[in-house]
Amino acid sequence: MSGPEPGGGPPTLEKSATEGAEAAPDGGGRAGRFWSARRLPAALVALVVVGAAGVLLYDVAAVRAGRPAMGWRRRLARELATRPLDDPWVIGGAVAAVAIGLWLLVLAVTPGLRGVLPMRRDTPDVRAGLDRRAAALVLRDRVMEVSGVQSVRVDVGRHRIRTRALSHFRDLEEVRTDVDTVLADGVRELGLVRHPRLSVRVSRPVKR
Repeated sequence: MSGPEPGGGPPTLEKSATEGAEAAPDGGGRAGRFWSARRLPAALVALVVVGAAGVLLYDVAAVRAGRPAMGWRRRLARELATRPLDDPWVIGGAVAAVAIGLWLLVLAVTPGLRGVLPMRRDTPDVRAGLDRRAAALVLRDRVMEVSGVQSVRVDVGRHRIRTRALSHFRDLEEVRTDVDTVLADGVRELGLVRHPRLSVRVSRPVKR
């Protein structure tokens, strides 16, 4: 909680919950995060691998048939045999290969779909998720119903919900208490697996 801001600005009340995210009861089994199919990275990797393998296979078959190897393969073999390991091009190629490999590993072991919040599973065979923007819109509409709230912005994250409201009348402490209550009820009604922490800030509009 804070009083009038420096410079004679409007008073502001802010509250940030410090406790961990509350786990909602889950009667239908574990409801983890949704995994992204990641079709675009998979398609790009597949195209690159298939294209490189096809060109290399064609060149090997051509050499076996008595034809000379392609110029790019002869040049690549010559460069690899003559360039030292501390050459900038060799180091740059190694760094790029490591970066791409790490990126693919991260994509393989992380769920993705950060914009979808998993919901409770009331039955074992049904899984549901809620888009974070839709959750923010629902909570915003609930907060706008609080008496004294002129405007509000709600940002829903995976672990925290940040709410910034402007109140043009009523005591700020009373408005913040009502906003806290409405948000807590709204989050419970969303049916999420974990209830994100609430961070609420209520202030007066800037006078012009």
